[in-house]
Amino acid sequence: MHCSHNITSSAALVWIYSLTLIGGIVGIIFMSFILNRQKDKLSITNISIINLVVVHGTFLLSVPFRIHYFATETWTITFELCKLVSIIIHTHLYLSFFFYLAILVVRFLPVIGRKPMGFNRPLIAFLASATVWLFFFLSIFPPLWIHYGKNQKNNEFEGKCFKFESDIKDYVITVNIIMAVVIIATSCAALVILLLVLMKIARSNHGNLFSNQEFRAQINNIRFIAIMFICFLPYHIFRIYYVLHVHSDKTLANKNEVYLAITSLCCWDLLTFGLHTQETQKMVGKWYCSPTEVK
Repeated sequence: MHCSHNITSSAALVWIYSLTLIGGIVGIIFMSFILNRQKDKLSITNISIINLVVVHGTFLLSVPFRIHYFATETWTITFELCKLVSIIIHTHLYLSFFFYLAILVVRFLPVIGRKPMGFNRPLIAFLASATVWLFFFLSIFPPLWIHYGKNQKNNEFEGKCFKFESDIKDYVITVNIIMAVVIIATSCAALVILLLVLMKIARSNHGNLFSNQEFRAQINNIRFIAIMFICFLPYHIFRIYYVLHVHSDKTLANKNEVYLAITSLCCWDLLTFGLHTQETQKMVGKWYCSPTEVK
């Protein structure tokens, strides 16, 4: 029964990461083309999306290792690379969440009468992005690198990877629960704020709301919140239960891997965002409106 469960989990993981790899690569190529046409517009939204391209691109480099491992159930590379691949997915998760949140905050500001700042100078934009990356790198990478595998010897990992359940001690449980609660609460708060913003616009505008540009712009924010709820919340809700019961129920480790893999599906965001940009709509409009030649 346990073996059958492992096979089912491995098959699901291979499918999820394969979808992530395909959608992520297509999204990065498509969004890079869109951003290249908007390179003179350095808003916080564009800066966040550029950072998402880099975040997803870096993470996607590690995905083939995950696909190969879960397809063969054998890790033939170094233990250090196993740790690195494991850390990258967590860094990707929290960096992506941060940039989604940054985009939402910027889009909420005009409704409350605040003008979001722009980055007219590339140097300022670069420094702002570098600060965010440095903060996340120093706060996530070193602790996880030191902590993962601390209580085991390398020969215990021979042929296996992503098996760090024995490293989950009391203080690790506390940190995981706090982070999960913060992600869940922040996502719910973003949804509540969006609903309040939509209600405010609805009260001040009568008639067809979808003809109102501001209302349509805020409706588009549902995509960001949907990603938070679909990709991130299931993992963090399950994570609370997982860290509390992992030592008494060994089957939870495979379930945790599946929920963690679901977070990687956020790599499809660039494709969905790109399809809704003004640049794409203009190109589609020109394609439909262009006269066809009769030969």
